[in-house]
Amino acid sequence: MPGTNLTREEARTRAALLHVDAYEIELDLSSAREGGTFRSTTVVRFTAAETGAATFIDLVAPAVTEIVLNGRALPLENFADSRIALPDLAAENELRVVADCAYTNTGEGLHRFVDPADGETYLYTQFEVPDARRVFANFEQPDLKATFAFTVTAPAGWVVVSNSPTPEPVGEGDTRVWTFEPTPRMSTYITALIAGPYVGVFDSYDNGAQHVPFGVYCRPSLREFLDADAIFAVTRQGFDYFQEKFDFPYPFAKYDQLFVPEFNAGAMENAGAVTFRDQYVFRSKVTDASYEARAATILHELAHMWFGDLVTMEWWNDLWLNESFATFAEVVCQAEAPGSKWPHSWTTFANQMKTWAYRQDQLPSTHPIMAEINDLEDVQVNFDGITYAKGASVLKQLVAYVGQDAFFQGVRAYFKRHAWGNTRLSDLLGALEEASGRDLRAWSAAWLETAGINVLRPALEVAEDGTIASFAVLQEAPALPAGARGEAVLRPHRIAVGLYELVDGALVRTDRIELDVDGARTEVPQLTGRARPAVLLLNDDDLSYAKVRLDADSLAVVTEHLGDFTDSLPRALCWASAWDMTRDGELATRDYLSLALSGLQRESDIGVVQSVQRQVKLALDVYADPAWRETGLQRWAAAAETALREAPAGSDHQLAWARTLAQVARTDGQLALLAGLLDGTETVEGLAVDTELRWTLLTRLAATGRADEAAIEAELARDNTSSGQEHAATCRAARPTAEAKAAAWASVVDSDALTNYVQEAVIAGFQQADQRELIGGYAEKYFASVKQVWETRSHEISQQIIGGLYPSYAVSQATLDATDAWLAEADPAPALRRQVIEARAGVERALKAQAADR
Repeated sequence: MPGTNLTREEARTRAALLHVDAYEIELDLSSAREGGTFRSTTVVRFTAAETGAATFIDLVAPAVTEIVLNGRALPLENFADSRIALPDLAAENELRVVADCAYTNTGEGLHRFVDPADGETYLYTQFEVPDARRVFANFEQPDLKATFAFTVTAPAGWVVVSNSPTPEPVGEGDTRVWTFEPTPRMSTYITALIAGPYVGVFDSYDNGAQHVPFGVYCRPSLREFLDADAIFAVTRQGFDYFQEKFDFPYPFAKYDQLFVPEFNAGAMENAGAVTFRDQYVFRSKVTDASYEARAATILHELAHMWFGDLVTMEWWNDLWLNESFATFAEVVCQAEAPGSKWPHSWTTFANQMKTWAYRQDQLPSTHPIMAEINDLEDVQVNFDGITYAKGASVLKQLVAYVGQDAFFQGVRAYFKRHAWGNTRLSDLLGALEEASGRDLRAWSAAWLETAGINVLRPALEVAEDGTIASFAVLQEAPALPAGARGEAVLRPHRIAVGLYELVDGALVRTDRIELDVDGARTEVPQLTGRARPAVLLLNDDDLSYAKVRLDADSLAVVTEHLGDFTDSLPRALCWASAWDMTRDGELATRDYLSLALSGLQRESDIGVVQSVQRQVKLALDVYADPAWRETGLQRWAAAAETALREAPAGSDHQLAWARTLAQVARTDGQLALLAGLLDGTETVEGLAVDTELRWTLLTRLAATGRADEAAIEAELARDNTSSGQEHAATCRAARPTAEAKAAAWASVVDSDALTNYVQEAVIAGFQQADQRELIGGYAEKYFASVKQVWETRSHEISQQIIGGLYPSYAVSQATLDATDAWLAEADPAPALRRQVIEARAGVERALKAQAADR
């Protein structure tokens, strides 16, 4: 029984048989305020290569009331197991399906949300990977493109947005009807519908004869916080940059960006109607790193309009190409576009995205960038650090290898050749080979078809006079984690070696040598005879994807002067190397803490500061020697309080340190400070204790037993919004009582009533690192429940529970043994197995790091 799965072979067979022409979809959302189900009517026209053949169309719905194929009614029993069987096809076919589809509260399909601020109902769709079938019957695979014409009945006064421009609604009384023009040919997963009393701000992109209407939407309760001008500015920057680089005009009729509630991802590239999580509408003060992240997401989704929507992968094994390209495009646009506010975006990429990639690539589930995707369950767990961040890192190296001009020349040819069609990786590589004159087959085999990460180390000999006698780059291929498929390999790397000297207390680059590294040892004769600099930095400018180590003398200088690099990128590379060494058990957690306490004092890049703050907290929670952990946490909390008081008033650094203190405050004095900031009896000059910071403070007070239910209710009364309700759920679950933990567990595991965001909030509150003994007994319950959760909940909901409730803070051999026993006995589905072994790998790594910290 396929359930809701679809295999690649089934998709291939169906694609060989069918050509889909057009969908006409009628959705009756007039009773959306009441919830339940809605009427969905689909008429799809398609041809079949073989008359008399059989196929199926996909649908996930509580009920089907009509199936008519070529004028002939089919038995309703043909709808079974999320499919409708279609026998005896003609050469040209018309299928009509009428179904009662269900609203969801999981962020999949047609999500329904009621805003506590105004009591109004808001809808939006999220279809990637396979959830358009929750809203209308369709052939749910990316290579069966078609046109889509939506007709929507909805309450009068609502706004309805889809891929095509919004028409004037017609009708009288309590409902109206919106009849949208057909879309261009596209895949099912990028169609969209957003409906409700949203509010919009409008503008346009005008470039000569080109006119593209812009819209930015959110709920009325967030309108006062919607900085539409800033969003439009980034969007225009992207339009200018991408249209120039791609030499292909924006392919759709308009460009709407909609900030919607309870959105699972960061955003979704629906053609002409991009949806974003509405946390990007900032209710409270945030640091510049948050604005940079939002801009990156805006540009990422915009790049998808060409790479993903105009030209689409044939099957999900090339998902990485969609996401890697968009990730690379977002960063290069921020780095190079005239007037960009974030020209240092490669620093952020090195500091955040590559850290994610390095972590993912060292898990037992590591896989080649071009992963083998056998079915939908495979792809749903493949939106990971390899698909996004490693892929983008490798594309960056490919650009260095072939040259940026040749790269974009190839991309232009690719878009022109395959517009509105489907492609494979070979299509892009072929275009790049034509443009660059390079044979990319060996490069592709080494980088895209193998898993794992290389380590680059310097081999340095210094003569008695202080000059370099010899210098080589050593490349290692550490064994893949146990259980991972494939073999570790050495790869070709294009890297730079940076030479840095201390000048008036600053680390300044004095020279740079770019070279190709291939094999286990690559000599660098250009350095022979030169005076040994203070720091020799491999992979300077972050051209390649590899873990980098410093020689002993360079490491000593960096340890003392990490914050003194004049440029942000080498600082980020050194921070990343130190963090990687900590995770690998090569640097003790207490030494990483000392490095952070020293280096953060002089770190100006707020994104780097916040990343290091998160990493220190993680290291102390799980990588530190348990006997020393509390000492380390006290040092970190004391440093956070000092930094908060000494940071410039009103600065991003001040806010970052306030949040850090709110996570780790532990002494009576520190907790009293949090309480005082919350009730106004304490102040720190320049620190705005606004809505979000208040909840951050209260969460820590609740977790330490300093705030009771009455305090939580009082704060919720001040902020009775959806965000406030989520924060309150976190606070309740964080309370240090057995009753609070039992209630939190039951609400997530024993019930499916919580929405996706409230469930996520409860899990965050339940898992408190300082409450190990209190939550330790839930490991057994986890293993008793996790398979049923996987089998009965939706993908997004089950993934939250499987990863979020795993006993990650129970760092012990007993946890590993219990996990292994469950894996052996439960016979989990491959996607479930992957999630559990990834969680297990975190505990295994933590045990190794703890041993190194003793």
